Amino acid sequence: MGNEVSAPYDGPPEILEGRDVTSVAKYMKSQECRKVLIMLGAGVSTAAGIPDFRSPGTGLYSNLQRLNLPYPEAVFKINYFRDNPIPFYTLARELYPGRFRPTLTHTFVKLLADHSLLDVCFTQNIDTLERQAGVPGHRIVEAHGSFAAQHCIECHSSFDGAKMKEAVETGDILRCGNCGGLVKPDIVFFGESLPAAFHKNVPRLRGGDLLIVIGTSLTVHPFASLTGLVPESCPRVLINMDPAGDIGTRPDDVLLLGRCDEIIRELARELGWEEELDREWAKTEIMKPLDQLVQAVPKASEEQAVSSPGLAEGTRPPTSAEHAPTKAEVEDARVEAEVEALTEQVEKGLEISEDASLHTPTTVTVSPEPTVARAEPSKPPETEDEGPADDASSEKKEVAEPAKEKL
Repeated sequence: MGNEVSAPYDGPPEILEGRDVTSVAKYMKSQECRKVLIMLGAGVSTAAGIPDFRSPGTGLYSNLQRLNLPYPEAVFKINYFRDNPIPFYTLARELYPGRFRPTLTHTFVKLLADHSLLDVCFTQNIDTLERQAGVPGHRIVEAHGSFAAQHCIECHSSFDGAKMKEAVETGDILRCGNCGGLVKPDIVFFGESLPAAFHKNVPRLRGGDLLIVIGTSLTVHPFASLTGLVPESCPRVLINMDPAGDIGTRPDDVLLLGRCDEIIRELARELGWEEELDREWAKTEIMKPLDQLVQAVPKASEEQAVSSPGLAEGTRPPTSAEHAPTKAEVEDARVEAEVEALTEQVEKGLEISEDASLHTPTTVTVSPEPTVARAEPSKPPETEDEGPADDASSEKKEVAEPAKEKL
């Protein structure tokens, strides 16, 4: 039933000329390719120095052991967070946006947008490096949430990002001034719902001309199932260290195995974009504050939903002058998934500060931002022993300022 039992396809391709970088680039330059869909996993960000979850000695879970968690995954369990938020806030201090630079792969996604080819980028990552690279916010679906917004976990009040950043840097734990609930970034924990933006944008896959999957083992459901929702007429390209999911079972599936940035550079070269890629990546050396990135696209998730009327009924999203509609048929596909096993070993591990867990909690109260009512929650991720899911819904609610507890 799942991706792993599908038989490999050994016949000739039907749309592409071949199953290599050159053939993919040639197709991308053709009139047939107007909507490129991207799926990003943790393997894209390890090249930025962000550790994965399970690499022995360097993964996040390995480095969290000193915080005396009952088990490593507890740091992303919502019920454990209610009882003890200190481990997550300690981790957030190490991962907070601004410490890591986007990779060539993140920059390549921006180039797709610049060339009017990017339709939507689904990312599992919570690091907001897509935003840092300059990918338009309305093209990003952070499937497992991110640090781009923050809410009270009880009354869902929305809070100012500057307050969250200050709290993370100084060792405070924010509490809601309305209900006393804990405040955290909109990273999807086990036991929480996936953001509405994820489900609202899934139907866009049905109109894709090309799907490029980068740096993921495609084992966490429901993110992994997205590859099966593009039509048979949509070539699928996997850029990863190892084969993943069911990619390789269709006539126009392409497996490009190796390091993400190296393969992306080769693809950019074939497209004639290599100099542009280097030029745009050089700009990422100057990091932008997260609040500036969020202000540039204040309600990215809502804008995505608004820009796609009728998708819930199975219609194609409206197209711009540069994006001609495709004739692809809607394909129904369901994929089972297991625990995510990330494919890249990270050379630079996460080191939790030696005094990170030695602070004594204290409480401070602040007011939340006024916001709009949140949308109906969606289904939480099935798998419970990998990292959090990475997209946060940007819908907001009215509330007051949070209280803080000193770490």
